[in-house]
Amino acid sequence: MTEQITHTGPLWRWTTPSAPAAWFFITIDGAAGEALSGTALMRRLEKSIGGFGSLKVTSRIGDSVFKTSLFPSKELGWLLPVKAAVRKAEGISEGDVVEVVLEV
Repeated sequence: MTEQITHTGPLWRWTTPSAPAAWFFITIDGAAGEALSGTALMRRLEKSIGGFGSLKVTSRIGDSVFKTSLFPSKELGWLLPVKAAVRKAEGISEGDVVEVVLEV
């Protein structure tokens, strides 16, 4: 059974001094984050949970559809990594507010 969750949030960059290459994420929080963390949904998704508590999803931003994993963050909710190819295809960059549809 597939469930769709829609969320809108800013694209942000993560870097560290030891890892200068940037990773870009959208934080999935609020109602969407709670829906992902809901116990009934999590029981259905147990087979999809991978390393680090990640959750496999199919994501859509604009016309770009891609498979990836959401990563849990105690402070932020869930983190959706957004590949360079998707950012380029959709013309989005750091700070842009982006709508994403997640299929879990």
